[in-house]
Amino acid sequence: MAEQVEMPRVKLGTQGLEVSKFGYGCMGLTGIYNSPVPEEEGIAIIKEAFHKGITFFDTSDIYGVNHANEYWVGKVLKELPRENIQLATKFGICGIDASQVIVKGSPEYARSCCEASLKRLGVDYIDLYYIHRIDTTVPIEETMGELKKLVGEGKIKYIGLSEASPDTIRRAHAVHPITALQMEYSLWTRDIEEEIIPLCRELGIGIVPYSPVGRGFFAGKAVVESVPPNSSLQHHPRFTGENFDKNKAIYFRIEKLAKKHGCTPAQLALAWVLHQGNDIVPIPGTTKIKNLHENIDSVKVKLTKDDLKEICDAVPVNEVAGLKTMEAFVRVSARFANTPPPK
Repeated sequence: MAEQVEMPRVKLGTQGLEVSKFGYGCMGLTGIYNSPVPEEEGIAIIKEAFHKGITFFDTSDIYGVNHANEYWVGKVLKELPRENIQLATKFGICGIDASQVIVKGSPEYARSCCEASLKRLGVDYIDLYYIHRIDTTVPIEETMGELKKLVGEGKIKYIGLSEASPDTIRRAHAVHPITALQMEYSLWTRDIEEEIIPLCRELGIGIVPYSPVGRGFFAGKAVVESVPPNSSLQHHPRFTGENFDKNKAIYFRIEKLAKKHGCTPAQLALAWVLHQGNDIVPIPGTTKIKNLHENIDSVKVKLTKDDLKEICDAVPVNEVAGLKTMEAFVRVSARFANTPPPK
């Protein structure tokens, strides 16, 4: 058993939300990169994360068959002190098939999703409620107006956005302060550094990187063994064909640097993200207690400015082969997330 880690705490945004230095992304428990784990195992992992100092848990109404992920998180919450937990969930993706991600952001939909999530989670309020993807047919002001009402009613405490464009972030923030922006961010996906991170810092918005270990790439299992047969990574542009062969060289460079720092490649990748600023709270997920302990121990990996540069140089972004996600998800990413002007 890894030793008890005193998890540092950080403020997300400027409205008063305080969370553990990193969170736990619950998505993988109900299957996407792997088969769903048995319910008892999933619940045990979430509990162990809490006992190891993680208090920030991230789920969504779209995770798992028939919203299984929220139901599981709800079961765990009954056994833990609710007031010590920062619970994040999301709405806005109402369907996914091979060719498209269906996004909905109408005010009525936002309210009905929030009320359904509260029921499934068995809670009176959600700490951080995210718009999961941006509906480009609805002015962001309309969606935000409804979320602002839900804050007023005490159903949600803080509002977040996920995969939002700079214009959408500014306009949303003008309606009600945004506490956190969730974006893909890792050693091999750094496109938010140019415009989005500076904008969040200007507006006082916290940054929550998802897939901070590169969808598990920097954990190395897919590289040295193989991608699990039922994993969505079987179709991921960076994990397939020639792209994957090219990207393996990047993994081996990070593996070499990790040895130098006396940690695993996954810990080095996480430590790099953690060192990007005190307003950055990654949410790695895992289905194994051993990996959970390893992730938590990445907080202990100390890196200097020179170390960070050496790590960046080992993963030149222009050498990463393949789109950062599947085509259908690229079409609903921040790059295409502007909304029409308010009516």
